[in-house]
Amino acid sequence: MQIVQWTIDLKLRWTSPLSGFSGFNLGGSKYFRIDDLRYELAMVLFLYGALMRERALEVMTVDLVESATLFRRAAGVYQHMAQQLLPGLQPSLPPDRPPEVTTSMATIMSLICLAEAQAVTVQKAEEKSTSGGLLAKLHFGVTQIVEEASSLLRASYGDWNDVSDRLKRFLNTTSGLHEARSWRYVAEDFKKSEHLGVAVGILRHALNKVQQLRAPSEDNMKLVFRQEVDALSGMLRKCEYENDFIWREKPPRLDELPVLEGRKIVAPILYQPFGLDREFIFVT
Repeated sequence: MQIVQWTIDLKLRWTSPLSGFSGFNLGGSKYFRIDDLRYELAMVLFLYGALMRERALEVMTVDLVESATLFRRAAGVYQHMAQQLLPGLQPSLPPDRPPEVTTSMATIMSLICLAEAQAVTVQKAEEKSTSGGLLAKLHFGVTQIVEEASSLLRASYGDWNDVSDRLKRFLNTTSGLHEARSWRYVAEDFKKSEHLGVAVGILRHALNKVQQLRAPSEDNMKLVFRQEVDALSGMLRKCEYENDFIWREKPPRLDELPVLEGRKIVAPILYQPFGLDREFIFVT
């Protein structure tokens, strides 16, 4: 009881970057307060995972292996929250709670970090001139992981009052871009085997899908989005030109296109609680 009173007296409050309330709120950021040290631990761990993910993004330009490792460690932190820390605490959550203290959001964040780890791994594989067929599967593996996170997000709307539109856009854009890259590698393989009609059909389909995506608002994502559209457009023009003047193959219908296959090769690095983290789990 003394610990509970101490927690209440602290009057700790958190903002929620993943809440829809964190956006254009004329009253300023919304604060959430839950008088339980276990929830304080959950928010601290969520922040710890977020900082690790941010560090992974920072080192990506200089060390892809370290970046992938950090993403996997962040995934392990969120997996620990979803499987060990949060499940027993869900029944006592108040109706007005931040998404960060729900098992569903912790799982979603773990999947996002895993998708980013695989994306970095694919980038490393591209530097090593890995076969196009394998790269296509790895890129679509990223899409599959992100789609798993998106499905869970849609199925878990009842776990929180609102969730950030930025998170939804990020998932949608990331899934679409990696699917487009997968199609590009598949089309390149058909081009090399002199099946230009199939390559044209694939590229038209991929370009149409990526153009239907909502253009991202963040500058870094805008650049990646524009580069992918330009790459698809340029490859399609070359394939159409070669097909029209040499091969004259009829592009396949949509239902005749090959089916993408995905391959997932990353897993979370297990998070080991230490110090006060280990002790707080047993506070009741």
